[in-house]
Parts: sequence; C-alpha cells; structure tokens
Amino acid sequence: MQLLIAVINHQENLDDVLAGFVELGITGATVVGTEGMGRVLSHDVPIFAGLRTLSARSRPSNQTLFSVLQDEKVDAAIALIQEVCGITTSPGAGIVFTVPVTRVEGLAPELESEV
Repeated sequence: MQLLIAVINHQENLDDVLAGFVELGITGATVVGTEGMGRVLSHDVPIFAGLRTLSARSRPSNQTLFSVLQDEKVDAAIALIQEVCGITTSPGAGIVFTVPVTRVEGLAPELESEV
C-alpha cells in the first residue's frame, strides 16, 4: 500500500479529482486546507516581509489530499491528478507523491488485510 499525498494549488480542481477517485474505485481520502511556506513567512514573520513578491505569485491557500491506496491504484490516481491539475505542464499547479505504508489500522477490513 502507498500513502498518496497531493497538494492541489487550484482549489477549483478538487471536485474533479475527488469525482475521478470515485470512478477509479478510490473511496477514501482526507482533504485539508493548507498554506505554502512562502506565504506564511511573508505574512506572519516580519523579518521575511521582503518575500511578499514571492507570495504574490502563490495561492492564498491550497488543498492537500491524503489517501491510503492499494499499489495497483497508485498509477491511475497520479495520472488523474496530473491530468486534472496540470501538474506536469503548469509549474506551481501542485505536487503529488507517495510513500510506502507498512501498517494500517482503521481502514475497512478488506483493505487492511492487503497491507
């Protein structure tokens, strides 16, 4: 299993990503509203106020999606996110990556048995 993490910088893409997940048979994900480091530093830490030009290009907030996936669904999920969000063609559109999961508690029993 893999933990898929996607930072989606254009919030309007989130609904399409989640709808695509359902079509792929991915029925569980957690979405959290997040802010990038440059934006936080330029607004909240006075010494970094000069970074305001950096934050002018950034989004006020983004959405970070977490989902524990079966290995065979990872490639399709990443392809969907890349297509919907334009991650491979538009710099700053977001980022997607996975990390291996060695133990899972709290998922549906049929998913836990596959870890």
